[in-house]
Amino acid sequence: MRIACDTGGTFTDLIVESDDGQIKMYKAATVPQDPVQGMLDAATVAAGDWKLSLPDFLGRCDLLIHGTTHAINAIITGRTARTAFLTTAGHPDILVLREGGRAEPFNFHVPYPSPYIPRALTFEIPERINAAGAIVTALDEEATGRILDDVAASGVEAIAVCLLWAIANPVHELRIGDMIRQRLPDVPFTLAHQLNPTLREYRRASAAAIDSSLKPLMGRYLSELTSRLASSGFKGRTLVLTSQGGMMDAAELAKQPIHAINSGPSMAPIAGRYYGAVDSKLPLAIVADTGGTTYDVSLVRRGRIPKTRETWIGKPYRGHMTGLPSIDIKSVGAGGGSIARVDKGGLLHVGPQSAGSVPGPVCYAAGGTQPTLTDACLVLGYLDPTFFLGGRMKLDPDAARQAIESTIAAPLKLDLYAAAAAIVEVATENMVQAIEEITINQGIDPSEAALIGGGGAAGFNSVWIARRLNCPLLIMPETGAALSAAGALMSELRDEYREMFLVTSDAWNEPAVNSLLAKLRERCVAFVDRAGASLQQARIEFAVEARYAGQVWEIELPLKHDHYAGEADLAGLLEDFHAHHEDVFAVRDPSSVVEFVCWTAAVSCPLGRNDLGRMPADPAASRRSASRQAFFAGSGIVETPVFALASLPEGDVMRGPAIVETPFTTIVIDPRASFWHGPSGSLLIKP
Repeated sequence: MRIACDTGGTFTDLIVESDDGQIKMYKAATVPQDPVQGMLDAATVAAGDWKLSLPDFLGRCDLLIHGTTHAINAIITGRTARTAFLTTAGHPDILVLREGGRAEPFNFHVPYPSPYIPRALTFEIPERINAAGAIVTALDEEATGRILDDVAASGVEAIAVCLLWAIANPVHELRIGDMIRQRLPDVPFTLAHQLNPTLREYRRASAAAIDSSLKPLMGRYLSELTSRLASSGFKGRTLVLTSQGGMMDAAELAKQPIHAINSGPSMAPIAGRYYGAVDSKLPLAIVADTGGTTYDVSLVRRGRIPKTRETWIGKPYRGHMTGLPSIDIKSVGAGGGSIARVDKGGLLHVGPQSAGSVPGPVCYAAGGTQPTLTDACLVLGYLDPTFFLGGRMKLDPDAARQAIESTIAAPLKLDLYAAAAAIVEVATENMVQAIEEITINQGIDPSEAALIGGGGAAGFNSVWIARRLNCPLLIMPETGAALSAAGALMSELRDEYREMFLVTSDAWNEPAVNSLLAKLRERCVAFVDRAGASLQQARIEFAVEARYAGQVWEIELPLKHDHYAGEADLAGLLEDFHAHHEDVFAVRDPSSVVEFVCWTAAVSCPLGRNDLGRMPADPAASRRSASRQAFFAGSGIVETPVFALASLPEGDVMRGPAIVETPFTTIVIDPRASFWHGPSGSLLIKP
């Protein structure tokens, strides 16, 4: 038996896959100050459903896959370790100057952001290596020793090391690592060339700074996670999800915790790719995961999930760049817990502030006083106050009405229903704009894509989002309320290794390229051995970052070979690059020299199925069918049929209005839409 757990801002989702492939889903409130407790609470709910004690339930589990926001929350809230930054003498401002960009170049009211590690904790190391890897100034070990004494005296808890051109020759970084082990044995550190051997100095430095600052915190968290699970009866293997869409053993991830920054959200596109393939023949899928706090949007293009190196924590140019590739996800502060307010100018806003799990929306009756999207949907009749979370939680509609009436309706001079509908409309527009940034702004037409709605709050307004984008199909998976956790069950053990080696098409060095690719393959094989997986089942994929000569930025090109022999192989590689460049930028230049910069090998090891089983039918839920009054803009209050998803026959097309419920989500279908129950268990909607 395997379990996957995703800790969100409001709810902790848990999916159990039994040995016969069936899956069951559970939710519990996230405990912000103790995320592990939220996971154990969800496991306790699952154990009760299986009529077992928590130790007996966990004792039956072979594998636990965990997605966590602990790392990124620590960065956002400033709870990372006090970290020192060691760099080449004369280059102390790498983290200050960054890459020089500004979101608003002429808005001088916006202060330039502070560096991730302050200048007061930046130390200059007397050494210098040039771009060719030659030592210009030898490392002054005596001076470096004194600097490390100063580092120790400053009370730091971690150290980041990023020397100029260490990617060409790492000898000085490696020696400094040895000296840190000798002089500060209890202080964790990160060497930039080992973590992120990329060409750009700021991205290497930023990655090293972020990674090292997370090591004490994530080391403690992952250690506590495994120990508390063990004390609760779990004897299996604990894996943690990564930003790259894979998973790693908890102990392995603790060595490079930067990979946990987008741990949970990276799994939604994995599940979205699966449902997009089984429920649709469209070439594109937009995966929109609506939680209580954020709205996370990603793409699947012809079965591939795009990645980006432009991963910012916070706003672009104002936040901090991770410098490492991760699944391309656009997140905005919009979700079921997004707070609605009217500003001094009389404009309605929804989000980015969220009520979260504590105190939660007003209707939770847990201390919340500000109306949210969930409160608006309750007032509009979309939610059954007695059936939230399958009846485990009762909602207070009177409190929601009063909050919207006093906070939104009165200032805007609207009636109650119009005010609640306005909240839904503004939230919808915020979500549409997030999708447009990742589609239209990148030359992708949403009218050629299926919209896949995930997250517990996705059903509130996904029909209107799909219609606004002109998407021909909306897919609401039966596991959609826990889409990231569902994706975790299909994810694989995964890691990536990269090496810098600049070679051009007009000065092609075939022996050096083959030697480098062989070295990368050896590292992948070593990972498979450490993971205890089968090399026969493992998949190793090679790629290279390449560009036309004179271009500033590279694009990642998947490689068809891991060994090159002769001019025909080089010609094939160049044609692949030209075609890929044309696919991305709509232009090719076969006469230009191509520069190959950084080479990558990604290794993946499957640990289970690459698909999802079905959820068993709940007899009580399938009998649940009724109607209630719901408000729809343009139609007013309408007597609306209510169906349990499990009660709908497969393939029968029905017309809205309708409300389709599961114990974990409510899907609102307005009078203009039609819908049917698909063979995969998904609810399919034509907006």
